[in-house]
Amino acid sequence: MVISIEVAEYGIGKVLVDQGSSVNILYWKTFRKMNLSEDLIVPYNEQIVSFSGERVDTRGYLDLRTSISSRKDGREVRVRFLLVEANTSYNVLLGRPCLNAFGAIVSTLHLAMKFPSDKGTICTVHADQQIARQFYAAGLRITPYNRPRKQHRSEVAMIDLNPRTNIEDRLQPEGETKEIPIGNQPGQVTKIGGALNAEEE
Repeated sequence: MVISIEVAEYGIGKVLVDQGSSVNILYWKTFRKMNLSEDLIVPYNEQIVSFSGERVDTRGYLDLRTSISSRKDGREVRVRFLLVEANTSYNVLLGRPCLNAFGAIVSTLHLAMKFPSDKGTICTVHADQQIARQFYAAGLRITPYNRPRKQHRSEVAMIDLNPRTNIEDRLQPEGETKEIPIGNQPGQVTKIGGALNAEEE
């Protein structure tokens, strides 16, 4: 789910809401564009583990006033962001800590998020589905799908059905080999080294 938020009075788009993340992330490229002082950064030398299991270094963390709703009755909460330098299509990742601080409920079915305001009303934030698709595709580096032309049966070669590749590069046994049966039918044999004794066979 992709939304827009306000962080330290800067409007930021392309914000990914990730309920599976245990941290909030402000990407380094976004931080640099915000013209905030690096003196605000608190050193933090721990690594975080990405979805793919890759360990990523952090540049520290900082606490920034964050508002999710653009409405005047929306809430503003101080959110702790880890600074991460990564190649991503998004500017910010909002994880569970931020969602819990706002008391937010996310509906992926309705592509919406609701949370209570300080005035007792319910604020609703809707995701931008078109932008979400664009950045999901960019993250996966998906190329446009071109429908292949239909092939007639006569055009399909049997070699296309062979899952083995690089059969020319297969390892060959050294020394003499001998065949041993591995099934009840003639021809169901495999080769083993000829120097093996009966116990090793």
